[in-house]
Amino acid sequence: MEVHCTRPRCPRPQNFFADLDDSATLRTIQQKYCTACGMPLLLVGRYIPTRLLGQGGFGAAFLARDRYTPAMRNCVVKQFQPSGDLSPNQLQVAQNLFEREAVVLEKLGNSHPQIPDLLAFFELDVPSRTAGKSDSFFYLVQEFIDGENLEEEVRRRGPLSEEDTVEVLTSILKVLNFVHSNDSIHRDIKPSNIMRRRDGRLFLLDFGAVKQITASVGSPAGKASTGIYSLGFAPPEQMRGDVVYPATDLYALAVTCLTLLTGKEPNELYDAYSNDWKWHDLVQVSDRLKQILEKMLRASPNQRFQSAKDVADALEAAGAPTIGHPLTSSGGAAAAAAPTPTPAPTPLPTPLPTPTTTSLQSSHPAPLSQPTQPPLPVSQTAGARPLSLLEYLSSAAFTGFEGGLVAIALASLLGTTFVSPVFWIPWLGIVVGLIYAQSRRWIEGKDLWILAVITLLLVLFVPFLNTLLVGNPLQVVPVFAILAGLVAVAFGIVFRLIYTITSRFF
Repeated sequence: MEVHCTRPRCPRPQNFFADLDDSATLRTIQQKYCTACGMPLLLVGRYIPTRLLGQGGFGAAFLARDRYTPAMRNCVVKQFQPSGDLSPNQLQVAQNLFEREAVVLEKLGNSHPQIPDLLAFFELDVPSRTAGKSDSFFYLVQEFIDGENLEEEVRRRGPLSEEDTVEVLTSILKVLNFVHSNDSIHRDIKPSNIMRRRDGRLFLLDFGAVKQITASVGSPAGKASTGIYSLGFAPPEQMRGDVVYPATDLYALAVTCLTLLTGKEPNELYDAYSNDWKWHDLVQVSDRLKQILEKMLRASPNQRFQSAKDVADALEAAGAPTIGHPLTSSGGAAAAAAPTPTPAPTPLPTPLPTPTTTSLQSSHPAPLSQPTQPPLPVSQTAGARPLSLLEYLSSAAFTGFEGGLVAIALASLLGTTFVSPVFWIPWLGIVVGLIYAQSRRWIEGKDLWILAVITLLLVLFVPFLNTLLVGNPLQVVPVFAILAGLVAVAFGIVFRLIYTITSRFF
């Protein structure tokens, strides 16, 4: 059985114990220790981390097994692992966020079927790798959701249909209605924080950024929130560190819907010059859904929908399908009550003029209090997302295949050989340009293979692009390009392996 060490920067975290393959031994053994750093592997004697799920700015998540349950069920163990360049104040903010997630999960998760349950929260003191010292680590254990998040789903299958997107919107509105009804704001809605379980149920994850509403309606305005957001999904008031509202989450949910509908990142959809979202030409949706998303995306929070129930009512009035029972004012478990009659369709209200400071104090939803710690973003998703392993290998194969075809065409046009500097300089420029375009995701997915087929056909059937070759171009060109692609994949695998090994030590 493989057991993963949870000590940060362990030089060899994977451990293998043949005796743990026996279930009787697995249930009764007292402890196992990392063979590289001596870290106890059975956390509080109960949870057995088996593999790393991912790492973020504040910690790492591990898939684990709970050996104190009859089926030794899977669970997720999150460990607080702040980066080493934080100031003492920032470190305290980070730890508070981690502890807050445990508190929120205990309060909300056990009361709503679409929020993971909290199973445990504990501190572990272990001997340090430095003699005579000890290290303290904080862990929370939560329900494991077996599925994939919506970012992964869109990457795998492409953009969602309007019907599927409305299903996601309606389902997450139920969760937000419950969260907001419990005086909380999530503050980090995005596709990677929405998980679809194998049975189709959607879950809202990552409650580390949740903010508790501590001020009452009519309290003085101007109290701000910490700068916790995911860049591109957060509305203007959140990015400025101003007061946040339930409408703040609704804005992020609307951006999430745009990314699901288009398959594009927020920075590809938002036009900073015109301060507007440019998505209408990329996907066709009903006018009513368009109006609802546009209202959720308005820059001023008082001009958006003021609650998740308001959005759900607008969707229902538009004839959109509802998932399960309609929302009620209390959310959560109250969703099981008898369904309410469908209201008659009504047009969206005309946006109100921007209110003055005085009107904000009397009419907007409850603001959040100002923490004393300096702003500390949880995660910023600017730029293109990183490539998955499959995308990485596909990209390497395309680069090699395309590079081989370009080499044949370029050498034929220039009337030179592959070893001439006259050939190498422009060829390298083209290949580097291809790699950069893929890294920026200007070309990706189907674009790669369409471009490769077009280039192959040009080199095959345009005579002056294959004069360098000896023999039948229909046989030589494809073989040469495929070999070049395989060589590029081999180099890519070696490079990734070297990078993975060296990154453990630096």
